[in-house]
Amino acid sequence: MAYEVRGVVARGKGAPVTVETVLVPDPGPGEAVVDVQACGVCHTDLHYREGGINDEFPFLLGHEAAGTVSAVGEGVTDVAVGDFVVLNWRAVCGQCRACRKGQPQYCFATHNAAQKMTLADGTELSPALGIGAFAEKTLVHSGQCTKVDPQTPATAAGLLGCGVMAGVGAAINTGGVQRGESVAVFGCGGVGDAAIAGARLAGATTIVAVDVDDRKLAWARQFGATHTVNSRETDPVEAIRGFTGGFGVDVAIDAVGRPEVFTQAFHARDLAGRVVLVGVPTPEMQLTLPMIELFGRGGALKSSWYGDCLPSRDFPMLADLHRQGRFPLDDFVTETIGLDDVETAFEKMHRGDVLRSVVVL
Repeated sequence: MAYEVRGVVARGKGAPVTVETVLVPDPGPGEAVVDVQACGVCHTDLHYREGGINDEFPFLLGHEAAGTVSAVGEGVTDVAVGDFVVLNWRAVCGQCRACRKGQPQYCFATHNAAQKMTLADGTELSPALGIGAFAEKTLVHSGQCTKVDPQTPATAAGLLGCGVMAGVGAAINTGGVQRGESVAVFGCGGVGDAAIAGARLAGATTIVAVDVDDRKLAWARQFGATHTVNSRETDPVEAIRGFTGGFGVDVAIDAVGRPEVFTQAFHARDLAGRVVLVGVPTPEMQLTLPMIELFGRGGALKSSWYGDCLPSRDFPMLADLHRQGRFPLDDFVTETIGLDDVETAFEKMHRGDVLRSVVVL
């Protein structure tokens, strides 16, 4: 028997989203149905609506979510009905070459639900990142459900499912920020501020936030930035060198994903420094760098996909740190909204008025 729920659907490229009846099937083998309690409005959802991911319309949007497992299918043992979970889009397989060599965070064969959710007329939906959580219920693979402390507010916990984890992981997992190191973060939206918070958590002593919006730079200070640079007014590379004795930072994180920003991050690092790309570029973008600088500076250029996280390890850790008052998850939530407000939330996000709007169900 299918469940009838309300969900936010993108029917065509650039078209405003609509709230429609969605049919969610009973879970099959290895699957789970989750009652969604909260879901963040992420740039990736807007990319789906704009056709920037693929053209498999209609999409059931939403992926940054937390909720309670309400049904499980045959063979599911990792979660049970009643568990409070954060949804993740990298359910590791345990069998691919990455998993076999002990690097499941790079799993090359992640799982999604086999069955399809549909519109009332039977039209199959493509769930965003295999989740589709702008809905009262959603169907996922059980491996996409990560149990966390149920005392964690759902509005905050859901953000671990994408943006916050991407930023924190870019600093800690990919960038390997160490105690006493210096860090620069280019772009101070939700992901960039999470990278700043992650750098502070790791013990960085100098954390430079770079953006073109003074409002975002003020937010960055709240998350741990020790210095800020408005790059419309000041050369960020020279400013960063000035904050670091003329050397540059140990880790430079590009949370924007544009060639000109990556180039600034590249030149803002110290000898043997690391550059981390966590902002998402578009397919046509190209990057040109002087090879002598690649050779002479040493270090590493890295990309960070989902913060190189392992959800089963990282989500509960960050939820526990939040509960202990050591990681400010709640501060990423700018406003709570309903399903009918998602289109307006996209507009606010595009203008930079919010860090995160969170749909509460």
